[in-house]
Amino acid sequence: MKKKKIIKRSKKRTMLQIVKRAGHAEFYDERKVYGSCFFACRNAHLSEKEAEEICKKVSAAATKWIKTKKSVSSNDIFRMLINELKKHNEDAAFLYETHRDIS
Repeated sequence: MKKKKIIKRSKKRTMLQIVKRAGHAEFYDERKVYGSCFFACRNAHLSEKEAEEICKKVSAAATKWIKTKKSVSSNDIFRMLINELKKHNEDAAFLYETHRDIS
């Protein structure tokens, strides 16, 4: 009896380090972009399905944009995400932008 090889496939991660507001660096994580986008969309009273569709597009655009950069700050990503969200939903973009001020 042959044993089957189990191959673990990992999603390719972008290994670019992001300089955070506090000065430390961490690796870019598309899940964080998706999560913050989803939070803003749901707070803008979009359905879960609408929020998912928008966030897939926004996080894909962010990842594509990030891959073209040599260095990026979290503020650069923040501004880029606001612009991308505005293309899909002005209210979600506003909530995303202003949430940072209260957190």
